[in-house]
Amino acid sequence: MLLLHSVPQKVDVAMQGNIESLFYYPIKGLSPQGIPGVDLQVAEGFPNDRVFGFARYDSGFDPVNPQPLPKDRFLVLVKEDRLAGLQTYLDPSTRQLTMKIQGHTAFEGNLHQSADVSAAVDFFATMFDLGVQQRPIFAYAGVHRFTDVSVVSKELMNAVSLINLASVRDLEAKVGRAVDPLRFRANIYFDGWPPFSELDLVGTEFSIGTARLRIVRKTRRCAATEVNPVSALRDLPVPRLLMQHYSHADLGVYAEVLEAGSVRSGDVIKV
Repeated sequence: MLLLHSVPQKVDVAMQGNIESLFYYPIKGLSPQGIPGVDLQVAEGFPNDRVFGFARYDSGFDPVNPQPLPKDRFLVLVKEDRLAGLQTYLDPSTRQLTMKIQGHTAFEGNLHQSADVSAAVDFFATMFDLGVQQRPIFAYAGVHRFTDVSVVSKELMNAVSLINLASVRDLEAKVGRAVDPLRFRANIYFDGWPPFSELDLVGTEFSIGTARLRIVRKTRRCAATEVNPVSALRDLPVPRLLMQHYSHADLGVYAEVLEAGSVRSGDVIKV
């Protein structure tokens, strides 16, 4: 018997929606930071996004010759769900980092300062009970980004991630539970397109604010989305539920910037 949810939807080529929120993640695996607007540049990705990370001691990270590394080479939610219990903020201009636990400051330091970097490494080594030989490595390499799809190509390293909020609501209706969109750690959250219609638009150009982008890849979800960003508990098997209800594990898309422009909350996103 053919399930109704497996039938591809017809995409309205004139569809339009609106930007609801914008986020970047200065340190891979740590807190999202919301912003009201951003200026996108060709081939530069989302500003300040995933430019820092804490790599595993055996990750192979080389700051002199940085190469794309799989996400599991870093301290990230796919393995360290307790990271969601941290509330972190990094000032991208000064590199002043603050980390809180349940509202109480647990760490403050400046990632320009080697002593503070070492203290931040100590913080995570203590948090995850890592021995001296397993201390993580503070990862930074200029314009290199630690995006999940950097392992695919340099172009995708600088891709922008988008989530259609209608797709999230459709998943909520299928599973009968609330699904926080922040589980998906995207740069741009928008509304107004039909649920999952974005998955049918790989290769399609669209305008967003005054910028122009092209959808280049579907976003296959991993176990990191199982972690509730509020409770820090692994409470919802998102990849399995996507497979169960849609016969695929995709939610969201990546896009490349074709024409520079500004994007603000409330701006139109239009095919």
